[in-house]
Amino acid sequence: MRRTSEIEDLLRLHAPQVLGALVRRYGHFDAAEDAVQEALLAAAGQWPESGVPDNPRGWLIRVASRRLTDALRSDQARRLREEKAAALTPRDAFTAPPPGADRAPSEDDTLTLLFLCCHPDLPPPAQIALTLRAVGGLTAAEIARAHLVPEATMAQRISRAKQRVKGTRFSRPDHWEERLPAVLHTLYLIFNEGYTATSGAFLQRAELAGEAIRLARTVHRLLPGDCEVTGLLALMLLTDARRAARTGAGGELIPLDEQDRGLWDKAAIEEGVALVTWALSQRRPGPYQLRAAIAAVHDEADSPDSTDWPEILGLYDVLVHLVPSPVERLNRAVAIAMVHGPKAGLAELDALAPELTTGHRLDSVRAHLLERAGDPEAARAAYESAAAKTLSLPEQRYLRARAARLGNIT
Repeated sequence: MRRTSEIEDLLRLHAPQVLGALVRRYGHFDAAEDAVQEALLAAAGQWPESGVPDNPRGWLIRVASRRLTDALRSDQARRLREEKAAALTPRDAFTAPPPGADRAPSEDDTLTLLFLCCHPDLPPPAQIALTLRAVGGLTAAEIARAHLVPEATMAQRISRAKQRVKGTRFSRPDHWEERLPAVLHTLYLIFNEGYTATSGAFLQRAELAGEAIRLARTVHRLLPGDCEVTGLLALMLLTDARRAARTGAGGELIPLDEQDRGLWDKAAIEEGVALVTWALSQRRPGPYQLRAAIAAVHDEADSPDSTDWPEILGLYDVLVHLVPSPVERLNRAVAIAMVHGPKAGLAELDALAPELTTGHRLDSVRAHLLERAGDPEAARAAYESAAAKTLSLPEQRYLRARAARLGNIT
């Protein structure tokens, strides 16, 4: 009997392949996705007791197909659709393959589903939700918990997203390379929300970050020669490697320069460094590769004092040339402060202020630099301002503690 966690991993591995097989065979993406979810739930309930079938993917396809057929029976064109489905079903679809000849759906099914879930007509929140549901195999309840919204709200969001892509041909879209950045950005957003939650009682949602890494590994396996895919996977590994050291026993936030680096995941760091080293060697640098390279410099430093900040600043110089967004320039301002002093960093923040009018990060960075510059009163006010703007309880507590400490000093 396999452990529940192993079965869950197996189900998530097969979920996109089963969905791809059903959509290609029957169409009806929305109904097929519902049927696959029912099959996954059935497997999660039965396999821990009865054991995993010899051909788990075939079992899931068979059960999902039956559920889909049952759903189609209620339509007005019931008989016509059933006859069409029967005619399109390969005779060996539901038979276990001979040993060593596992008859799998196309290996591109996962990537095709990612392109479908990241359809340009869908807003980013819908892309994320649909990706986690269709490709990640997560239930609406699991996705809702990860995003701290009611299950009914998330179910409605997923339902609307499925309706928007209804009728879309199940194949890799024309000019698919143009849509790949949207796929990578969606996975990046999922990871970021898992690594540093934007709201709630916990700083991190490890399950969400882990799912993003799993999906990034899948895309990398399908597109191993793409430097930005490799860079994104490297970035996730190098960042997530610090997860165990980012919070204390009570869930409190521990900043990078105060973390116990002995808790960092050395194997993840080694893998991430190897990936980004290969990607950069191809001499086609992109944003994810550069972010991964910056993360690698942090991870390879034995202590905060040994961090190569000039190298980090040089990497940020290249990054903001490619992606001149306020967030990247804010991160560069920190590097400038570490190389040229806090006053130089504060000057960069003043130039950024008109563009960063929402969120707490500008005030948080300003507070840190003001503290380093020897202005505790201004730093305390900035910490308090940042604390009032974040919805993350661990970040609020950290920022208020910093402000209180400065108040005690003065």
